[in-house]
Amino acid sequence: MNQETKHFESNMATLLFIDDDASILTLLERLFRPLGYNIFTAKCGAEALVLMEKNRIDLVISDMQMPQMTGVEVLEQIRIKWPDVVRILQTGYSDLSSAIEAINRGEIYRYITKPWVNKDIVLIVCDALERKHLLAEKQRLEALTLRQNEELNVLNASLEEKVRQRTEELRVALESMADAHEHLKKDYFTTIQVFGNLMELRKGTMAGHSRRVAQLCRNIALKMSLSETDIQNIETAALLHNIGKIGLPDRLLDKPYMELSDGDRAEFNKHPQRAAAALMALDPLLKASELIRYHREHYDGVGNASGLRGEGLPLGARILLVASDYDALQQGLIIHDKESPEQALNTIVSGRNTRYDSIVVDVLRELVSHVSSYDHVETEFLMTSAQLYKGMLLTRDVLTGDGMLLLLKDSALNAEHIREIREFERTAGEQLTIYTHSI
Repeated sequence: MNQETKHFESNMATLLFIDDDASILTLLERLFRPLGYNIFTAKCGAEALVLMEKNRIDLVISDMQMPQMTGVEVLEQIRIKWPDVVRILQTGYSDLSSAIEAINRGEIYRYITKPWVNKDIVLIVCDALERKHLLAEKQRLEALTLRQNEELNVLNASLEEKVRQRTEELRVALESMADAHEHLKKDYFTTIQVFGNLMELRKGTMAGHSRRVAQLCRNIALKMSLSETDIQNIETAALLHNIGKIGLPDRLLDKPYMELSDGDRAEFNKHPQRAAAALMALDPLLKASELIRYHREHYDGVGNASGLRGEGLPLGARILLVASDYDALQQGLIIHDKESPEQALNTIVSGRNTRYDSIVVDVLRELVSHVSSYDHVETEFLMTSAQLYKGMLLTRDVLTGDGMLLLLKDSALNAEHIREIREFERTAGEQLTIYTHSI
Protein backbone atom coordinates (compact mmCIF):
# COMPACT_ATOMS: atom_id res chain seq x y z
CA MET A 1 0.00 0.00 0.00
CA ASN A 2 1.29 3.44 -0.88
CA GLN A 3 0.80 5.38 2.34
CA GLU A 4 1.67 8.71 0.70
CA THR A 5 -1.45 8.56 -1.52
CA LYS A 6 -4.81 9.67 -0.24
CA HIS A 7 -7.05 6.63 0.09
CA PHE A 8 -10.27 6.12 -1.87
CA GLU A 9 -13.35 7.34 0.03
CA SER A 10 -15.59 4.50 1.19
CA ASN A 11 -18.33 3.88 3.73
CA MET A 12 -15.88 2.00 6.00
CA ALA A 13 -13.88 3.72 8.71
CA THR A 14 -10.20 4.51 8.25
CA LEU A 15 -7.74 3.59 11.02
CA LEU A 16 -4.22 4.87 11.63
CA PHE A 17 -1.79 2.85 13.80
CA ILE A 18 1.35 4.57 15.11
CA ASP A 19 4.19 2.53 16.63
CA ASP A 20 7.96 2.43 16.21
CA ASP A 21 7.78 -1.38 16.42
CA ALA A 22 7.04 -2.77 12.93
CA SER A 23 5.80 -6.08 14.33
CA ILE A 24 3.15 -4.32 16.39
CA LEU A 25 1.94 -2.47 13.29
CA THR A 26 1.79 -5.76 11.38
CA LEU A 27 -0.25 -7.42 14.12
CA LEU A 28 -2.74 -4.56 14.24
CA GLU A 29 -3.08 -4.43 10.47
CA ARG A 30 -3.67 -8.19 10.24
CA LEU A 31 -6.26 -7.95 13.02
CA PHE A 32 -8.37 -5.10 11.55
CA ARG A 33 -7.98 -5.32 7.77
CA PRO A 34 -10.14 -8.48 7.47
CA LEU A 35 -12.90 -6.53 9.22
CA GLY A 36 -13.14 -4.20 6.22
CA TYR A 37 -11.42 -1.15 7.61
CA ASN A 38 -9.06 1.05 5.61
CA ILE A 39 -5.68 0.85 7.35
CA PHE A 40 -2.75 3.28 7.50
CA THR A 41 0.40 2.77 9.58
CA ALA A 42 3.15 5.12 10.72
CA LYS A 43 6.43 4.41 12.53
CA CYS A 44 6.68 7.83 14.18
CA GLY A 45 4.66 10.87 15.05
CA ALA A 46 5.97 13.02 12.21
CA GLU A 47 5.02 10.38 9.61
CA ALA A 48 1.59 10.03 11.22
CA LEU A 49 0.91 13.80 11.00
CA VAL A 50 1.82 13.77 7.30
CA LEU A 51 -0.69 10.96 6.73
CA MET A 52 -3.28 12.86 8.70
CA GLU A 53 -2.81 15.87 6.41
CA LYS A 54 -3.43 13.75 3.29
CA ASN A 55 -6.15 11.38 4.41
CA ARG A 56 -9.44 11.38 6.26
CA ILE A 57 -8.75 9.38 9.40
CA ASP A 58 -11.52 8.26 11.77
CA LEU A 59 -9.52 6.65 14.58
CA VAL A 60 -5.89 6.68 15.72
CA ILE A 61 -4.13 4.14 17.97
CA SER A 62 -0.74 5.44 19.04
CA ASP A 63 2.00 3.82 21.10
CA MET A 64 3.03 5.76 24.19
CA GLN A 65 6.82 5.50 24.04
CA MET A 66 8.31 6.49 20.70
CA PRO A 67 11.52 8.37 19.79
CA GLN A 68 11.44 12.08 18.90
CA MET A 69 7.69 12.46 19.63
CA THR A 70 5.79 10.57 22.31
CA GLY A 71 2.29 9.23 21.85
CA VAL A 72 0.95 11.95 24.13
CA GLU A 73 2.51 14.66 21.94
CA VAL A 74 1.21 13.08 18.72
CA LEU A 75 -2.33 12.75 20.07
CA GLU A 76 -2.21 16.32 21.35
CA GLN A 77 -1.30 17.57 17.86
CA ILE A 78 -4.09 15.45 16.37
CA ARG A 79 -6.58 16.80 18.92
CA ILE A 80 -5.68 20.38 18.00
CA LYS A 81 -5.89 19.90 14.22
CA TRP A 82 -8.47 17.11 13.92
CA PRO A 83 -10.61 17.16 17.07
CA ASP A 84 -13.22 14.76 15.61
CA VAL A 85 -10.70 11.93 15.25
CA VAL A 86 -11.04 9.26 17.94
CA ARG A 87 -7.77 8.97 19.87
CA ILE A 88 -6.61 5.80 21.68
CA LEU A 89 -3.30 5.47 23.55
CA GLN A 90 -1.42 2.17 23.73
CA THR A 91 1.20 1.65 26.42
CA GLY A 92 3.28 -1.13 27.79
CA TYR A 93 3.80 0.63 31.09
CA SER A 94 1.60 0.86 34.09
CA ASP A 95 2.62 4.45 34.69
CA LEU A 96 -0.55 6.15 35.99
CA SER A 97 0.93 9.63 35.67
CA SER A 98 1.63 9.02 31.95
CA ALA A 99 -1.94 7.86 31.40
CA ILE A 100 -3.32 10.93 33.19
CA GLU A 101 -1.09 13.21 31.12
CA ALA A 102 -2.31 11.50 27.94
CA ILE A 103 -5.93 12.00 28.98
CA ASN A 104 -5.40 15.66 29.89
CA ARG A 105 -3.28 16.68 26.91
CA GLY A 106 -4.56 14.42 24.20
CA GLU A 107 -8.09 14.05 25.50
CA ILE A 108 -7.96 10.40 24.50
CA TYR A 109 -11.01 8.18 24.29
CA ARG A 110 -9.34 5.13 25.87
CA TYR A 111 -5.92 3.74 26.60
CA ILE A 112 -4.91 0.13 26.00
CA THR A 113 -2.12 -1.78 27.71
CA LYS A 114 0.25 -4.12 25.99
CA PRO A 115 -0.10 -6.96 25.41
CA TRP A 116 -3.74 -6.65 24.41
CA VAL A 117 -6.50 -9.18 23.96
CA ASN A 118 -7.63 -9.15 20.31
CA LYS A 119 -11.32 -9.39 21.15
CA ASP A 120 -11.05 -6.55 23.63
CA ILE A 121 -9.22 -4.17 21.33
CA VAL A 122 -11.63 -4.90 18.49
CA LEU A 123 -14.59 -4.14 20.78
CA ILE A 124 -12.91 -0.95 21.97
CA VAL A 125 -12.39 0.23 18.38
CA CYS A 126 -15.93 -0.75 17.32
CA ASP A 127 -17.45 1.06 20.32
CA ALA A 128 -15.30 4.11 19.68
CA LEU A 129 -16.33 4.27 16.02
CA GLU A 130 -19.99 3.74 16.89
CA ARG A 131 -19.75 6.57 19.41
CA LYS A 132 -18.08 8.76 16.79
CA HIS A 133 -20.82 7.90 14.29
CA LEU A 134 -23.59 8.67 16.78
CA LEU A 135 -21.92 11.93 17.77
CA ALA A 136 -21.52 12.92 14.13
CA GLU A 137 -25.14 12.01 13.42
CA LYS A 138 -26.23 14.04 16.44
CA GLN A 139 -24.26 17.03 15.20
CA ARG A 140 -25.68 16.57 11.71
CA LEU A 141 -29.25 16.45 13.02
CA GLU A 142 -28.65 19.43 15.27
CA ALA A 143 -27.23 21.38 12.35
CA LEU A 144 -30.14 20.28 10.21
CA THR A 145 -32.60 21.26 12.91
CA LEU A 146 -30.90 24.62 13.33
CA ARG A 147 -30.95 25.26 9.61
CA GLN A 148 -34.59 24.18 9.31
CA ASN A 149 -35.50 26.35 12.30
CA GLU A 150 -33.82 29.31 10.66
CA GLU A 151 -35.64 28.57 7.42
CA LEU A 152 -38.87 28.17 9.37
CA ASN A 153 -38.30 31.50 11.11
CA VAL A 154 -37.74 33.15 7.76
CA LEU A 155 -40.82 31.41 6.40
CA ASN A 156 -42.88 32.41 9.42
CA ALA A 157 -41.74 36.01 9.13
CA SER A 158 -42.61 35.93 5.45
CA LEU A 159 -45.93 34.24 6.21
CA GLU A 160 -46.77 36.79 8.89
CA GLU A 161 -46.04 39.58 6.44
CA LYS A 162 -48.16 37.89 3.79
CA VAL A 163 -50.96 37.40 6.30
CA ARG A 164 -50.67 41.05 7.32
CA GLN A 165 -50.75 42.12 3.68
CA ARG A 166 -53.71 39.88 2.88
CA THR A 167 -55.52 41.05 6.01
CA GLU A 168 -54.96 44.65 4.98
CA GLU A 169 -56.12 43.86 1.44
CA LEU A 170 -59.24 42.18 2.82
CA ARG A 171 -59.88 45.13 5.14
CA VAL A 172 -59.61 47.57 2.25
CA ALA A 173 -61.78 45.32 0.08
CA LEU A 174 -64.42 45.01 2.79
CA GLU A 175 -64.41 48.76 3.36
CA SER A 176 -64.76 49.26 -0.37
CA MET A 177 -67.62 46.76 -0.50
CA ALA A 178 -69.27 48.42 2.50
CA ASP A 179 -68.97 51.83 0.82
CA ALA A 180 -70.32 50.40 -2.43
CA HIS A 181 -73.18 48.77 -0.53
CA GLU A 182 -74.03 52.03 1.21
CA HIS A 183 -73.96 53.89 -2.09
CA LEU A 184 -76.14 51.20 -3.64
CA LYS A 185 -78.63 51.42 -0.78
CA LYS A 186 -78.69 55.19 -1.03
CA ASP A 187 -79.13 55.10 -4.81
CA TYR A 188 -81.85 52.45 -4.43
CA PHE A 189 -83.73 54.55 -1.89
CA THR A 190 -83.30 57.66 -4.01
CA THR A 191 -84.75 55.76 -6.97
CA ILE A 192 -87.73 54.76 -4.84
CA GLN A 193 -88.29 58.38 -3.84
CA VAL A 194 -88.02 59.62 -7.41
CA PHE A 195 -90.38 56.87 -8.56
CA GLY A 196 -92.87 57.79 -5.83
CA ASN A 197 -92.58 61.44 -6.85
CA LEU A 198 -93.82 60.66 -10.38
CA MET A 199 -97.43 60.34 -9.26
CA GLU A 200 -97.25 63.60 -7.36
CA LEU A 201 -96.14 65.47 -10.48
CA ARG A 202 -99.52 64.72 -11.98
CA LYS A 203 -101.40 66.73 -9.36
CA GLY A 204 -99.71 69.65 -7.62
CA THR A 205 -101.85 69.21 -4.51
CA MET A 206 -100.07 65.91 -3.85
CA ALA A 207 -96.56 67.37 -4.05
CA GLY A 208 -94.38 66.07 -1.20
CA HIS A 209 -97.19 63.93 0.24
CA SER A 210 -95.38 60.59 -0.11
CA ARG A 211 -92.13 61.91 1.35
CA ARG A 212 -93.89 63.46 4.33
CA VAL A 213 -95.86 60.27 4.93
CA ALA A 214 -92.67 58.20 4.67
CA GLN A 215 -90.93 60.35 7.28
CA LEU A 216 -93.91 60.17 9.60
CA CYS A 217 -94.10 56.37 9.16
CA ARG A 218 -90.43 56.09 10.05
CA ASN A 219 -90.92 58.19 13.18
CA ILE A 220 -93.90 56.10 14.29
CA ALA A 221 -92.06 52.84 13.61
CA LEU A 222 -89.01 54.05 15.51
CA LYS A 223 -91.19 55.05 18.44
CA MET A 224 -92.68 51.55 18.39
CA SER A 225 -89.15 50.05 18.41
CA LEU A 226 -89.59 48.09 15.18
CA SER A 227 -86.59 46.49 13.49
CA GLU A 228 -84.62 48.45 10.90
CA THR A 229 -85.78 46.02 8.21
CA ASP A 230 -89.43 46.60 9.10
CA ILE A 231 -88.86 50.35 9.21
CA GLN A 232 -87.29 50.32 5.75
CA ASN A 233 -90.17 48.27 4.34
CA ILE A 234 -92.74 50.65 5.83
CA GLU A 235 -90.85 53.71 4.59
CA THR A 236 -90.56 52.21 1.09
CA ALA A 237 -94.27 51.36 1.07
CA ALA A 238 -95.06 54.94 2.11
CA LEU A 239 -93.02 56.38 -0.75
CA LEU A 240 -94.79 54.16 -3.28
CA HIS A 241 -98.28 53.86 -1.81
CA ASN A 242 -99.85 56.20 -4.40
CA ILE A 243 -98.29 54.85 -7.59
CA GLY A 244 -101.45 52.85 -8.29
CA LYS A 245 -103.14 56.19 -8.98
CA ILE A 246 -101.10 56.68 -12.14
CA GLY A 247 -103.69 54.80 -14.19
CA LEU A 248 -106.69 56.58 -12.67
CA PRO A 249 -108.60 59.13 -14.78
CA ASP A 250 -108.26 62.82 -13.92
CA ARG A 251 -111.86 63.04 -12.64
CA LEU A 252 -110.89 60.74 -9.73
CA LEU A 253 -107.96 62.95 -8.77
CA ASP A 254 -109.47 66.39 -9.30
CA LYS A 255 -111.79 66.10 -6.28
CA PRO A 256 -111.19 65.28 -2.61
CA TYR A 257 -112.07 61.68 -1.82
CA MET A 258 -115.25 62.48 0.13
CA GLU A 259 -116.67 64.43 -2.84
CA LEU A 260 -116.45 61.44 -5.21
CA SER A 261 -119.55 59.45 -6.14
CA ASP A 262 -119.95 55.93 -4.77
CA GLY A 263 -118.93 54.47 -8.11
CA ASP A 264 -115.87 56.70 -8.37
CA ARG A 265 -114.86 55.85 -4.80
CA ALA A 266 -115.06 52.15 -5.63
CA GLU A 267 -112.80 52.73 -8.63
CA PHE A 268 -110.46 54.94 -6.61
CA ASN A 269 -110.18 52.32 -3.82
CA LYS A 270 -108.62 49.86 -6.26
CA HIS A 271 -105.36 51.81 -6.47
CA PRO A 272 -103.64 49.92 -3.56
CA GLN A 273 -104.25 46.58 -5.32
CA ARG A 274 -102.95 47.98 -8.61
CA ALA A 275 -99.80 49.28 -6.92
CA ALA A 276 -99.22 45.96 -5.15
CA ALA A 277 -99.69 44.06 -8.40
CA ALA A 278 -97.18 46.31 -10.16
CA LEU A 279 -94.57 45.82 -7.43
CA MET A 280 -95.01 42.19 -6.45
CA ALA A 281 -92.73 40.93 -9.25
CA LEU A 282 -89.80 42.77 -7.66
CA ASP A 283 -88.45 40.67 -4.79
CA PRO A 284 -86.93 43.62 -2.85
CA LEU A 285 -90.35 45.32 -2.90
CA LEU A 286 -92.46 42.26 -2.10
CA LYS A 287 -92.98 43.17 1.57
CA ALA A 288 -93.63 46.82 0.72
CA SER A 289 -96.22 45.76 -1.89
CA GLU A 290 -98.06 43.75 0.78
CA LEU A 291 -98.22 46.80 3.06
CA ILE A 292 -99.51 48.95 0.19
CA ARG A 293 -102.17 46.35 -0.68
CA TYR A 294 -103.75 46.53 2.79
CA HIS A 295 -102.98 50.13 3.78
CA ARG A 296 -106.54 51.46 3.14
CA GLU A 297 -108.35 48.68 5.02
CA HIS A 298 -110.10 49.55 8.30
CA TYR A 299 -108.89 48.24 11.64
CA ASP A 300 -112.42 47.02 12.58
CA GLY A 301 -112.70 45.15 9.27
CA VAL A 302 -115.84 46.97 8.11
CA GLY A 303 -115.89 47.08 4.30
CA ASN A 304 -112.51 45.34 3.94
CA ALA A 305 -112.32 43.34 0.70
CA SER A 306 -109.64 41.07 2.16
CA GLY A 307 -111.71 40.07 5.19
CA LEU A 308 -108.77 40.91 7.46
CA ARG A 309 -109.21 42.99 10.60
CA GLY A 310 -107.37 44.10 13.74
CA GLU A 311 -104.08 42.34 14.36
CA GLY A 312 -104.65 40.31 11.20
CA LEU A 313 -103.74 43.37 9.15
CA PRO A 314 -99.98 43.95 8.73
CA LEU A 315 -98.73 46.45 11.30
CA GLY A 316 -96.92 48.41 8.59
CA ALA A 317 -100.21 48.83 6.71
CA ARG A 318 -101.91 50.12 9.87
CA ILE A 319 -99.10 52.64 10.40
CA LEU A 320 -99.22 53.73 6.76
CA LEU A 321 -103.00 54.39 6.88
CA VAL A 322 -102.68 56.64 9.95
CA ALA A 323 -99.74 58.60 8.54
CA SER A 324 -101.24 58.93 5.05
CA ASP A 325 -104.63 60.17 6.28
CA TYR A 326 -103.00 62.57 8.76
CA ASP A 327 -101.11 64.31 5.94
CA ALA A 328 -103.95 64.02 3.38
CA LEU A 329 -106.38 65.78 5.74
CA GLN A 330 -104.00 68.74 5.94
CA GLN A 331 -103.58 68.85 2.14
CA GLY A 332 -107.31 68.75 1.32
CA LEU A 333 -107.06 65.35 -0.34
CA ILE A 334 -109.88 63.78 1.73
CA ILE A 335 -112.27 66.68 2.28
CA HIS A 336 -112.30 69.97 0.46
CA ASP A 337 -111.24 72.13 3.39
CA LYS A 338 -107.68 71.67 4.55
CA GLU A 339 -107.40 70.85 8.24
CA SER A 340 -104.79 72.21 10.60
CA PRO A 341 -102.41 69.71 12.22
CA GLU A 342 -104.50 69.84 15.41
CA GLN A 343 -107.75 69.27 13.49
CA ALA A 344 -106.21 66.43 11.48
CA LEU A 345 -105.01 64.78 14.68
CA ASN A 346 -108.50 65.07 16.23
CA THR A 347 -110.01 63.46 13.13
CA ILE A 348 -107.54 60.57 13.38
CA VAL A 349 -108.17 60.17 17.12
CA SER A 350 -111.95 60.02 16.51
CA GLY A 351 -111.34 56.95 14.35
CA ARG A 352 -109.50 54.93 17.03
CA ASN A 353 -110.45 51.22 16.98
CA THR A 354 -112.70 51.70 13.96
CA ARG A 355 -110.71 52.96 10.97
CA TYR A 356 -107.39 53.14 12.82
CA ASP A 357 -105.35 51.00 15.20
CA SER A 358 -105.56 52.74 18.59
CA ILE A 359 -101.93 51.92 19.45
CA VAL A 360 -100.67 53.59 16.26
CA VAL A 361 -102.97 56.58 16.88
CA ASP A 362 -101.59 57.02 20.39
CA VAL A 363 -98.02 56.96 19.06
CA LEU A 364 -98.94 59.61 16.47
CA ARG A 365 -100.50 61.78 19.16
CA GLU A 366 -97.33 61.52 21.24
CA LEU A 367 -95.15 62.39 18.26
CA VAL A 368 -97.26 65.39 17.29
CA SER A 369 -97.11 66.72 20.85
CA HIS A 370 -93.30 66.63 20.59
CA VAL A 371 -93.08 67.53 16.93
CA SER A 372 -90.26 69.99 17.52
CA SER A 373 -87.94 67.15 18.52
CA TYR A 374 -88.56 65.52 15.15
CA ASP A 375 -88.48 68.65 13.04
CA HIS A 376 -85.24 69.98 14.52
CA VAL A 377 -82.72 71.01 11.89
CA GLU A 378 -79.20 72.15 12.57
CA THR A 379 -78.28 75.71 11.67
CA GLU A 380 -78.92 76.01 7.93
CA PHE A 381 -78.51 78.66 5.26
CA LEU A 382 -80.61 79.54 2.25
CA MET A 383 -78.33 79.48 -0.78
CA THR A 384 -78.53 80.45 -4.42
CA SER A 385 -77.17 78.10 -7.07
CA ALA A 386 -74.33 80.55 -7.69
CA GLN A 387 -73.15 80.10 -4.10
CA LEU A 388 -72.97 76.32 -4.19
CA TYR A 389 -69.68 74.45 -4.10
CA LYS A 390 -68.61 70.82 -3.84
CA GLY A 391 -68.99 69.14 -0.45
CA MET A 392 -71.96 71.16 0.78
CA LEU A 393 -74.54 69.05 2.62
CA LEU A 394 -78.22 69.66 1.85
CA THR A 395 -80.45 70.12 4.91
CA ARG A 396 -83.69 69.87 2.92
CA ASP A 397 -84.91 68.21 -0.27
CA VAL A 398 -84.44 70.32 -3.39
CA LEU A 399 -87.85 70.60 -5.09
CA THR A 400 -89.13 72.35 -8.16
CA GLY A 401 -92.05 74.73 -7.94
CA ASP A 402 -94.47 71.94 -8.90
CA GLY A 403 -93.05 69.56 -6.31
CA MET A 404 -90.70 67.49 -8.44
CA LEU A 405 -87.83 66.07 -6.39
CA LEU A 406 -84.37 66.95 -7.68
CA LEU A 407 -82.09 66.14 -4.77
CA LEU A 408 -82.58 64.55 -1.35
CA LYS A 409 -81.64 66.20 1.91
CA ASP A 410 -78.36 64.96 3.42
CA SER A 411 -76.90 64.67 -0.09
CA ALA A 412 -73.34 65.95 -0.44
CA LEU A 413 -73.15 68.19 -3.48
CA ASN A 414 -70.69 67.35 -6.24
CA ALA A 415 -69.80 69.19 -9.43
CA GLU A 416 -72.43 67.32 -11.46
CA HIS A 417 -75.20 68.16 -8.98
CA ILE A 418 -74.31 71.86 -9.10
CA ARG A 419 -74.16 71.84 -12.89
CA GLU A 420 -77.58 70.15 -13.14
CA ILE A 421 -79.15 72.61 -10.66
CA ARG A 422 -77.86 75.61 -12.59
CA GLU A 423 -78.92 74.08 -15.92
CA PHE A 424 -82.43 73.42 -14.60
CA GLU A 425 -82.79 77.00 -13.37
CA ARG A 426 -81.59 78.30 -16.75
CA THR A 427 -83.92 76.15 -18.88
CA ALA A 428 -86.97 76.28 -16.56
CA GLY A 429 -86.59 79.96 -15.73
CA GLU A 430 -87.13 79.11 -12.08
CA GLN A 431 -84.92 79.80 -9.05
CA LEU A 432 -84.71 76.83 -6.70
CA THR A 433 -84.81 77.01 -2.91
CA ILE A 434 -81.67 75.35 -1.56
CA TYR A 435 -80.78 74.90 2.11
CA THR A 436 -77.35 73.70 3.29
CA HIS A 437 -75.30 73.48 6.49
CA SER A 438 -72.56 75.65 5.02
CA ILE A 439 -72.38 79.26 4.00
